[in-house]
Amino acid sequence: MEIRKLSIIIPVFNEDTTVYEILKAVSNTKLISGIEKEIIVVNDCSVDESESKILSFIADFPAEKIKYIRHEVNHGKGAAVRNGFENVSGDFVIIQDADLELDPTDMNSLLQEAIINNAAVVYGSRFLQKGKADSQLQQHYFANVFLTRLSNFFSGLQITDMATCYKLIRSDLLNQFTICENRFGLEPEITAKLAKIKGIKIIEAPITYQARTKSEGKKIGWKDGFRYIYCIVRYNLFK
Repeated sequence: MEIRKLSIIIPVFNEDTTVYEILKAVSNTKLISGIEKEIIVVNDCSVDESESKILSFIADFPAEKIKYIRHEVNHGKGAAVRNGFENVSGDFVIIQDADLELDPTDMNSLLQEAIINNAAVVYGSRFLQKGKADSQLQQHYFANVFLTRLSNFFSGLQITDMATCYKLIRSDLLNQFTICENRFGLEPEITAKLAKIKGIKIIEAPITYQARTKSEGKKIGWKDGFRYIYCIVRYNLFK
């Protein structure tokens, strides 16, 4: 399989302490096999200094040619990703959160697995390598394990990390489903809808993960866990 361009969608909401740094990290990441990067930043109506940080980066590094989209009303991560999906031109697409929990260099692990195994989808799992989940808050670790197992039960997949942000997806598959969820329910929704596409290979690759706490800006909470359960049932069992 040949991959010429990777579209990287970065949804942003009130990430002024990290967004410049993550844009720099993504920019500095050299992709394997000479794969070109397309960076799409979707600012979901941040009310802090996120926009000024994004615009500063674009001004500082004009060669990156970042595609910048700004929502006038806050809709949620799912809505930001949906808008990003509509603007990709790469052969594959991946989502990169605007915090520092994930290392952009791990994208190469997913790309390599896609190329070697001719896979249409590669999930970046935080749990495949021993010790990788140790840095997470314990409650989030067990919640993720439970939700992934529940998702697998309904979807028939055998993955270890359904809620991972790093989902490398062949771009032509985006024409076969639409994200309905506006918030964090997009993770089980995307997984359920990908599982229904016939004849595609879905595999995983290990990634590193440095969890942050609510005080450090983490936005997902226990209420989103209940929405995850609803989405797992809804999008796996119903059209």
